Amino acid sequence: MSGVVAGIGFRAATTPDEIATLLRRALAEAGLAPDDLAAIATAADRAGEPNLRAAAAVFHLIPVGLDAAALAAADPAGVTRSDRIVASRGIGSVAEAAALAGAGPRARLLLARIASAGATCALARRSE
Repeated sequence: MSGVVAGIGFRAATTPDEIATLLRRALAEAGLAPDDLAAIATAADRAGEPNLRAAAAVFHLIPVGLDAAALAAADPAGVTRSDRIVASRGIGSVAEAAALAGAGPRARLLLARIASAGATCALARRSE
C-alpha cells in the first residue's frame, strides 16, 4: 500500500464517532490531511466490526484485516507496549503493528500510538 496507513486497535463498544475522531486527531498531530490516508488496518478478527467499518466509511475506506503473523512480524518496529495487549495478542501495540504491517516493507512510524477512551491509533508510511 502506498500513502499513509492508520493502524487501529479498539474495544468492541467503541463508537464509530470516537474512532473517526481519533483518526482525525492522529492525522492532525502528524501534520497530515484526511486525503493522505490510504488505508485503515487492524487485526484480521476485528476488521469486520460494524463500528470500525462505519468509522472507516467516513474516510471512504474499508478496513484491512492483518493476520497474527503479519502483526507479529511488524511488532519489533513498534515503539510502545501495552501489557494487556502483550498478554492477549503477543504484540506490544495493535495500532502500531497494524500501521506498520499495512504500510508494507520498509514502513516507518509517522505517529506512535495515541489513545482515546476505547481506541488506539498509529500512523505509518512506507519508506522509499
